[in-house]
Amino acid sequence: MYYIQKTLEISASHRLVLDYESKCSQLHGHNWRITIFCKARTLNANGMVCDFTEVKKNIHGYLDHGNLNELLPFNPTAENIARWCTEQIPTCYKATVQESEGNIATYEEE
Repeated sequence: MYYIQKTLEISASHRLVLDYESKCSQLHGHNWRITIFCKARTLNANGMVCDFTEVKKNIHGYLDHGNLNELLPFNPTAENIARWCTEQIPTCYKATVQESEGNIATYEEE
């Protein structure tokens, strides 16, 4: 099995829709750190699991400097963003999303 990972830094705003009072319900921003984990049993015709540039384009290129509430069709929690990231890259099986120091969510396909 071949494995790669790509870490991206994204600046983006969001507000959370919660069933309790929280300052996170107000629009605010983070410098997100997202790590994408991909794997493949065999390499593609170019000798890669997937191209790092494609990972950057599909995640960073779409989310960076955006309002996540406008870009994503769900409540943009770190957990939901991690799941969304795995859905953007066919060989991705896991993603971690760090919204601030010490606050990290991980989604891994079963």
